Amino acid sequence: MHQLLLESFQAAVAAADPLQIIAGHLPAPPRGRTVVVGAGKAAASMARAVELAWPAAAPLGGLVVTRYGHRAPLDRIACVEAGHPVPDAAGEKAAADILRLAGELADDDLLIVLVSGGGSSLLSLPVPAVPMAALREVTQALLRSGAPIEAMNVVRKHLSQLQGGRLAAATRAQVLGLIISDVAGDDPSAIASGPTVPDPSTYADALAILRRHEVQAPQPVVDWLEAGAAGRHPETPKEGDAVFARVENRVIATAQQSLQAGARVLRRAGMPALVMGDTVTGEAREVAKVYAALVRQIRRYGEPFGAPVALVSGGECTVTVRGKGRGGRCTEFLLSLAAELGDETGISALACDTDGIDGSEDNAGAWWDSTRLHEGARRGLAPARWLDANDAWGYFNELGTLITTGPTLTNVNDYRVILIEAGQTSR
Repeated sequence: MHQLLLESFQAAVAAADPLQIIAGHLPAPPRGRTVVVGAGKAAASMARAVELAWPAAAPLGGLVVTRYGHRAPLDRIACVEAGHPVPDAAGEKAAADILRLAGELADDDLLIVLVSGGGSSLLSLPVPAVPMAALREVTQALLRSGAPIEAMNVVRKHLSQLQGGRLAAATRAQVLGLIISDVAGDDPSAIASGPTVPDPSTYADALAILRRHEVQAPQPVVDWLEAGAAGRHPETPKEGDAVFARVENRVIATAQQSLQAGARVLRRAGMPALVMGDTVTGEAREVAKVYAALVRQIRRYGEPFGAPVALVSGGECTVTVRGKGRGGRCTEFLLSLAAELGDETGISALACDTDGIDGSEDNAGAWWDSTRLHEGARRGLAPARWLDANDAWGYFNELGTLITTGPTLTNVNDYRVILIEAGQTSR
């Protein structure tokens, strides 16, 4: 079962590989220049895919920014590595260079914008009134608050010179946005804070999010947002703005496509697989409790599905950090599931981030099965105790079931699967 879990995850990641999907979305070269810019964990791999598919005789250049360690070999497009999930000076400089490149283009040029998860922090060029130190501080506070990524991005859009459609507004060129989705629902305006997409949110929305999640933002952030809400700064470009008449955005890879690819691997192995949704959100430990209740219902009553069965899901949960441990949302989900189902037999589970990095460490996620949990319990490993400390990494490190892939150079959010074998009963 361990091997089957891993193979299904590998198939999910492969379904979002830019090298397999970019070429079919590229147009013919324009009369003028083609400049490629982008930001995200998949930016370098996406740029590599453009280079491989673009005619050798056609002009091509540009700049993309990706997370440290996520570089890919590039010949015609420059690549900068920068900070994620908290922005840094390298990302700020790269974003300024991208804004300058976009502003230099003319009507007969083409700007290809490669967008993927992680772009919100990597493409960070705050407005002049908000220092980078203040943007870093509010980002860290939002990350610890448990706010969903969509809410975090509403705040970041209204502090940015590029996000919330402002990159598209900064150029006269035709714009093609190619987007790999890492958000529930695949809303392009939420992916990397939508640099080429109309923004439905407002300054007032950003202030409301800070209040709702009890985020103590630095004074320059509060001052800027309050001034914007009072009408003293222009809003982000909205639907119907003339700038978007020359912009096309395409979502080219989604969590749903990856979930279906993983499910096909399970079915081919004889394990019926049900895709439970690509928009599963909420506090990771609470979401796990819901899935644990479903597992018990299947195990005891054969409802709403009979075993054997695999429950496959995606989306992006959150973690409100109260302890001092290490880990991420995938391993926290898996740890909470273990705490709920530790007495069961015949259960296996995996939860991994498709970008290869779950939270604060270098692992993609983890896995467990009933046998491992029972062995851990005999050694004194109590999942609930580790959960209280937000130390999912520590627990699965002790259990020996961390999954480390290294950067996958793509990102379509989280991949979770629970395998329920037939013919088992509670201990």
